[in-house]
Amino acid sequence: MLKIGDFSRLARISVRMLRHYDEIGLLAPSETDCFTGYRYYDESQLAIAYRITALRDMGFGLAAIGEMLKVYGDPEAMDMYMADMEMQLKMQIADTERRLKLIADARKQLREECNMNYNVEVKTLPERYAACVRMTLPQYEAEGEMWRILREETAALNVVPAEPCVRCAVFMDCEYKEADVDVEIQMTVNGQYPDTEHVRFKTLPEITFASCILSGGYEHLSGVYAAIIEWVGANGYECVGPVFNIYRVGPAETRNPDEYVTEVCYAISKK
Repeated sequence: MLKIGDFSRLARISVRMLRHYDEIGLLAPSETDCFTGYRYYDESQLAIAYRITALRDMGFGLAAIGEMLKVYGDPEAMDMYMADMEMQLKMQIADTERRLKLIADARKQLREECNMNYNVEVKTLPERYAACVRMTLPQYEAEGEMWRILREETAALNVVPAEPCVRCAVFMDCEYKEADVDVEIQMTVNGQYPDTEHVRFKTLPEITFASCILSGGYEHLSGVYAAIIEWVGANGYECVGPVFNIYRVGPAETRNPDEYVTEVCYAISKK
């Protein structure tokens, strides 16, 4: 029999933790002196202690370890526990990699924004005729699907783009949404065409807006939004409509986000 201190040294588990294991029923001493309360362990319990430590190192919680010790002699049952932990760890790795990418992107953005000068102008788009698709998207990143639909449904109509052609996305929601976002894409065209399943051809009214050109990836959009809103407030204007982005150079023209040119716009009027 081993005193708790000797067992602690051999098992490489602190006395405090051994007492905790006893309290939760994970590893009870072989004997406990009823007068002194001293705990005594059998040498055979060292194997159990080593198993507990090994499972903790793998990431299993004490409750799960207690269940695993009951089936330790069953390879299939143990493999199920191991496979579940393996899946959890892979998910944690994927989440960590995602967070690391966000940090790297944020650091890159901070460096780039130090060299950015946001120049806000007031512009006017005259009345225009456009092919439009309006949909509720699961998220903002799904906008490309709308452009695919517009392209496929107008292919047979021999639609003639206006010159210059204004391609933009209008974000209809009054707030940022994580899901179910209301978006309308518009492409100015020459001529008259019948509507298709998803495409509506309509005349859009003249609009005055505050404009700022963003050269580069969309990860910088938040900085541009802030610059425009600050300029609008400082120059006696107010926002009177949804934000919209005019795509001068976008994914349709290049696969390199560094080459994107986006005109970020807010409909405005004088206060």
